[in-house]
Amino acid sequence: MTILHLSRALFIKPFMLLLDEPTNHLDLDACVWLEEELSSFKRILVLISHSQDFLNGVCTNIIHLHQRKLKYYTGNYDQYVKTREELEENQMKRFNWEQDQITHMKNYIARFGHGSAKLARQAQSKEKTLQKMVASGLTEKVVNDKTLSFCFPPCGKIPPPVIMVQNVSFKYSDNTPHIYRNLEFGIDLDTRVALVGPNGAGKSTLLKLLMGELLPTDGMIRKHSHVKIGRYHQHLTEQLELDLSPLEYMMKCFPDIKEKEEMRKIIGRYGLTGKQQVSPIRNLSDGQKCRVCFAWLASQNPHMLFLDEPTNHLDIETIDALGDAINEFEGGMMLVSHDFRLIQQVAQEIWVCENQTITKWKRDILAYKEHLKSKIDGQAHDI
Repeated sequence: MTILHLSRALFIKPFMLLLDEPTNHLDLDACVWLEEELSSFKRILVLISHSQDFLNGVCTNIIHLHQRKLKYYTGNYDQYVKTREELEENQMKRFNWEQDQITHMKNYIARFGHGSAKLARQAQSKEKTLQKMVASGLTEKVVNDKTLSFCFPPCGKIPPPVIMVQNVSFKYSDNTPHIYRNLEFGIDLDTRVALVGPNGAGKSTLLKLLMGELLPTDGMIRKHSHVKIGRYHQHLTEQLELDLSPLEYMMKCFPDIKEKEEMRKIIGRYGLTGKQQVSPIRNLSDGQKCRVCFAWLASQNPHMLFLDEPTNHLDIETIDALGDAINEFEGGMMLVSHDFRLIQQVAQEIWVCENQTITKWKRDILAYKEHLKSKIDGQAHDI
C-alpha cells in the first residue's frame, strides 16, 4: 500500500475504512503522517497491523482473535496487553481453585461413598455439587500464545575497524543526482545503528554499498578480510526455491549439516514446525517464508547483520523474538525499519540519511518521532 492509495482512501471520507498492514513499505515520515490522520478519523476504522507503536497511536479498541474466537478490549494496544494479563491471571486463579475443589470432592467420594450412612450422604452431596459445577461450565485453562526464540549464533571476534567508509560519494549514473557525498564513518562489531530518513534518501543504497553490491562513485570502502555480512531485505523471499520444502532448501544451502533432525531443530526455532517444514515453500504464507529467510540468514553465522525492513509480514510475537535475538547477538547491526518499537528495542544510535549525507541524531527514536510530528504539523499549518 502506498501513500497515494492511502491518501485516496482518506480523501473520499468513507463510512468504514478497512486497512490491512497499511504501514508496510512506508518510511517513518509516512507512518507518522498516517498515524496523525487516522487518530483523528471520525468514522469506523478497522485495521490489521503488526506495529505496536502505530496501534497505540490510532486504536481505541482491540479485537483479539484467539483459538477461533474474538475477544474485545477497550483502549490502545498497551492497555489491551495490561487488561489481558490481568484477566488471564484471574482466570488461572479461578481455574486452579476449581480444579482443587474437583480433586478434593472426587477423593472424598472415592473414600467415603461406600462408608457409613452419614459419610455416604455427605459423599452424595459432594457428587451433586460436582455435577452442578460441571453443568454450569468450568473455567478453561489459559492457553498462551505460541512463543518463538530466534537465535543468531556466536560469530567470534574481529579487531576494529571492521568496515571503513572513506570520503565516499555515490550516484547511480552520470545523469542522476548524488545520493551521497563525502561520507566518512566506521562500523565495528559493537555497532547498533538504525538508519532513518524518507524513502529515496538512500538507506537501502547505503547497505548495498557496504555489502559491495554497489561501488562508490568516489572514495573507498575498506572491509576486514574475514568479515561475514548477513543482509535481510524485502525481496529476499523471491530468492527462495518455491518447489522445495524449507527442510530441502536449507539442506541444499548448508550441505555440511547432514542430519535432517538437526536441520529440523534449526528451522523449528524460527516457528516452522511439523508439516510446514516439508511442504513446498510456495504453499507457505508470506510470514512463514520470511521465517525461512531468517533461518537461512542465521545459519550463515554472520559477524554483521544488515536488516532492511525485516518486520514486513511478521506478526507482533515474531518481531519481539527478532528483537530479543538482535539484542543477544554478539556482532554488529545496521537496521532500516519503519517500526519505532523495534528501533527503540535494538538501536543504540540513530543515523539520519537525508540531503546527500548522514548525521547522527543525538536523542532517541521517540524524540525523532516527535520531530517528524512537529514537521508534519508545520507543513499542514503552511498549507
